[in-house]
Amino acid sequence: MLFTKVHKSYRSVVAICDKELLGKIFEEGKKQLEVSENFFKGEEMSAEEAVKLMHDQAREDASFNIVGNEAIDAAQKAGIADKDSVGNVQGIPIILVF
Repeated sequence: MLFTKVHKSYRSVVAICDKELLGKIFEEGKKQLEVSENFFKGEEMSAEEAVKLMHDQAREDASFNIVGNEAIDAAQKAGIADKDSVGNVQGIPIILVF
């Protein structure tokens, strides 16, 4: 399961993370990744539902913050990210799509 949250502003920002990563902080050298509840905790949904949400939001020119293996797989299925754009912090995959 994934947590998804759409932040509305002049351009939507879609935050998606694997459920088990919520509330955790990862550090590696000077890099830090905080999977904060305030930013990521929204609706809980399946990977298939998240793929549809990402596909719909991509058509609206949204940006995306995606954290975790399951969330990254969903983003790749939605066609908004590829393996070359995946970074990681302490072994946790992350993609930022603008």
